[in-house]
Amino acid sequence: MKDEELRQVVSEKYAQAALAAQKGGKSSCCEPSCCSGSTDPITRDLYDDREMAQLPETAVKASLGCGNPTALAELRPGETVLDLGSGGGIDVLLSAKRVGPAGRAYGLDMTDEMLALARENQRKAGATNVEFLKGEIEKIPLPDNSVDVIISNCVINLAADKDKVLQEAFRVLKPGARFAVSDVVVRGAVPADVRKSVELWIGCLAGALEESEYCSKLEKAGFHQIDLEVTRVYTEDGKFVSAFVRAEKPR
Repeated sequence: MKDEELRQVVSEKYAQAALAAQKGGKSSCCEPSCCSGSTDPITRDLYDDREMAQLPETAVKASLGCGNPTALAELRPGETVLDLGSGGGIDVLLSAKRVGPAGRAYGLDMTDEMLALARENQRKAGATNVEFLKGEIEKIPLPDNSVDVIISNCVINLAADKDKVLQEAFRVLKPGARFAVSDVVVRGAVPADVRKSVELWIGCLAGALEESEYCSKLEKAGFHQIDLEVTRVYTEDGKFVSAFVRAEKPR
């Protein structure tokens, strides 16, 4: 599948998720072809009740992540945070609370329906230190050296050109700034038939990098202090997992 075709398929899927959330439904990142049962093993139980109580219901229902990067990124008051693939805005709104009025939280998404939902959630939450931007994570519409922390939640695995994503992340981070994302990764090789499956791309599995490859690509982009911590295991063979990926831009 060509990059643009993949981007269109992913955008359409997440547009449907935004519309479902607006109607009071809960869309799942995990498609029937990659999980069984009625409970999504990727997105369930990522946020505690206290966090969810602070948010508009539609932000919670639109959440399609595989982790809780805002809880792990050690955000500090006054920092500028960028969420790559911000969806309905759940992690942006949580980040905005952590960085406080002196900080700033940006969300970047390519899907109009998700951006509309996120901005409505921002309005409901009364968040004044938040801005949602339209664009692709391979081409971030922010200046060089302008961000203290980049977060992302189960999105980088969906990108066709992950090297470009990581290069762009490195560009916009300030010297000494942090890359702190939750993502699906794989231990060992992914079968070719899985890589070719559109539904599994959307379901957050087929685009996953092997853990050593993820670290290698971060290093190639210029990062150091790279660490990958597994947070959840999805398959009995332990091949597909979610992880919290940390790295720093050298000073």
